[in-house]
Amino acid sequence: MADEAKAKGNAAFSAGNFEEAISHFTDAINLAPTNHVLYSNRSAAYASLSKFSEALSDAQKTVELKPDWPKGYSRLGAAHQGLQRYEDAVSAFKKGLEIDPNNEALKSGLADAQAALTRSRPSPQSAANPFGDVFSGPELWAKLTADPSTRAFLQQPDFVRMMQDIQKNPSNLNMYLKDQRVMQALGVLLGLKINARGGPEEDAEMPEASPERKRPAEAEPVKEEKRPEKEPEPQPEPMEEVSEEEREAKERKAQAQKEKEAGNAAYKKKDFETAIQHYTKALELDEADISFLTNRAAVYLEMGKYDECIKDCDQAVEKGRELRSDFKMIARALTRKGTALVKMAKCSKDFEPAIETFQKALTEHRNPDTLKKLNDAEKAKKELEQQEYFDPQKADEERENGNQCFKEQKYPEAIKHYTESLRRNPKDPKAYSNRAACYTKLGALPEGLKDAEKCIELDPTFAKGYTRKGAVQFFMKEYDKALETYQEGLKHDPNNPELLDGVRRCVEQINKASRGDLSPEELKERQAKAMQDPEIQNILTDPVMRQVLVDFQENPKAAQEHTKNPQVMNKIQKLVSAGIVQIR
Repeated sequence: MADEAKAKGNAAFSAGNFEEAISHFTDAINLAPTNHVLYSNRSAAYASLSKFSEALSDAQKTVELKPDWPKGYSRLGAAHQGLQRYEDAVSAFKKGLEIDPNNEALKSGLADAQAALTRSRPSPQSAANPFGDVFSGPELWAKLTADPSTRAFLQQPDFVRMMQDIQKNPSNLNMYLKDQRVMQALGVLLGLKINARGGPEEDAEMPEASPERKRPAEAEPVKEEKRPEKEPEPQPEPMEEVSEEEREAKERKAQAQKEKEAGNAAYKKKDFETAIQHYTKALELDEADISFLTNRAAVYLEMGKYDECIKDCDQAVEKGRELRSDFKMIARALTRKGTALVKMAKCSKDFEPAIETFQKALTEHRNPDTLKKLNDAEKAKKELEQQEYFDPQKADEERENGNQCFKEQKYPEAIKHYTESLRRNPKDPKAYSNRAACYTKLGALPEGLKDAEKCIELDPTFAKGYTRKGAVQFFMKEYDKALETYQEGLKHDPNNPELLDGVRRCVEQINKASRGDLSPEELKERQAKAMQDPEIQNILTDPVMRQVLVDFQENPKAAQEHTKNPQVMNKIQKLVSAGIVQIR
């Protein structure tokens, strides 16, 4: 379920739906809270929304869970840089490069962070910049917001970053003077208007001359008042002139789209020959649209003409790169080629070309469908290799070699032989049983338990599987579970001496706890072990069972009624065996 939520998050991220991606990654984290990749992905989604504080928190969690993973430091550095903590960003990127010195993403991030750090430090020339005061203080944003000519610029992230950079270091103004928006903002801050070429315009109303410089009225020569010329009314823009060649190109594109639609309709009706004719005609009309090739490839795929499908896909990829087509279209062509290669691999027994093609498609666009196809191809390859390696006779030989090593107490060597036996015949319950015994001897109890359960799964009537599983559970001091395992085995082999002895030993340990004969050390150890058992935790948090335990201490009459309930008594017995409850 966590992988499914993660795949949905990746798809939403690729589509630019970052809020949706965050929601899916959060669902995945709730299901798998120790998966470092999920925090890394959500950090990237937060950063894409400029929520750098949240991105930083997730990046820190990523590094905490997986301190040797370079990408975690890449996320951490990006979050610090978004928060303008450039020194911390540089430190994070350097830490990542200590782990992976050749990581290009970390190198690029470090270079950006160092450049930003250099820009953020005031230079000696900044004090001499005549516009330093103009860009300082919060009134800068108020002025730009109030003026209609600059208000819209504040919705543009690159403009805002330039203003922030100039605020930090006014000497950086020279870097941005070629940007007309910066010139416009400078004019607003200085109280000037900026013309189209960047120079200040005179105000519409010039101030009057000061009285001391004004000549007496009688001394001024009389001039004929010059009427301002009437501004010419704006002329309508001329209609766009389209050449005959351009008009024909548009018509051909429109006709090509009609042919594509006709091909789509024929494809849905499974009239594949007609669909190919329409897509081919569309391609003749407009060679710049690679969707005609990928659609025709889909038809060839349905018809089983895999070579033609692959040829169209290769042509679509080549032409797509030449025309700089959408990367999703290139990924689609590669995925379609990979699908054709999978179909061919069922005869050639070679899935590697398909796997490589799907991997290339994912580098273009991480589509969940492509990822599923890749996983299916890898699984098919593994199954094919297993089938080719299958040899029951050699499996038996390896198992016998393992048995000999086991008798000589060479348990690691025995495990190697049993593992090879299982590669030759993965359906042999005896090999799983024998390997479980080796793991138990070496104290690798979780591995031994896993093999014993696999043995029982393959042959539920095989008594050895139950003795192996019960032995592991007994050594893990899970006496109740071991007793259940031995009793289950006795259903299939009632007189088996190992199973009967296992039952006896479990009952002895359980009764020892019931009588209160455990030493303080044994009681403490058993209680600590039990508190890690989910089943014991569920019993202790069950409101009904908590009331039952209270009644056993304070209300003997109610406790007597509880003893009539087999389920309640079974749970109490588990608590007694675990040393949590003692009956005196």
